[in-house]
Amino acid sequence: IASGTAGLARLEDRASASTARLVAAPLLTERREQRARTTASVLKSVATAVITAVVLLTVLDVLSIPVAPLLAGASIVGVAAGFGAQSLVKDVISGLFMMVEDQYGVGDVVDLGEAIGTVEAVTLRITRVRDINGTVWYVPNGSITRVGNQSQNWARTVLDGAVTHGADLTLVKSVLEDVAHDLWDDEEYQGVVIEAPEVWGVESITPDGVTMRVTLKTAPMEQWRVA
Repeated sequence: IASGTAGLARLEDRASASTARLVAAPLLTERREQRARTTASVLKSVATAVITAVVLLTVLDVLSIPVAPLLAGASIVGVAAGFGAQSLVKDVISGLFMMVEDQYGVGDVVDLGEAIGTVEAVTLRITRVRDINGTVWYVPNGSITRVGNQSQNWARTVLDGAVTHGADLTLVKSVLEDVAHDLWDDEEYQGVVIEAPEVWGVESITPDGVTMRVTLKTAPMEQWRVA
């Protein structure tokens, strides 16, 4: 048992060290280390339980102690415990899949339904999110049915500008393109705006005027700065 768990511990440490070498961004490093450590911790616990059970049954068999009644009793207890801990098991399994699939991590801005904000912690059982008002939400992983992540891979700045009905829309589009491309060419925003801006044109027409839309593809978490 000791050698098996020690091996898993070494695997956990090597995964974390490898992540630290490969990833420069602090939040991403923390996120991958958390995933590696949590997954290794679960594997370690499962391996310890299985190995302990096998060793115990083997010892009892060697001592000629009947194991059938013990197994029957353990099955009954296990069924009772399973019914009582369904929500906990659901939370843990959901949390494990979320981490393995990297649906979100610490520092991401997410929409989990009623809880919308920045992820502060992710465990196998709950996700802690702080919203824009500073309220901390503790969301059981088993209750999360969908995740909207605004921080993964890339983001998009979407800006709408209203002009009067009599405005020259061709001129308006040209001005929007010039301003957006000035930002795209700005050295300060190299690597922040990651693709050439696009002016999508007329978004809507209302009694008050015409709305034009321009979009810029940005690095994760930079959409608000670019806006």
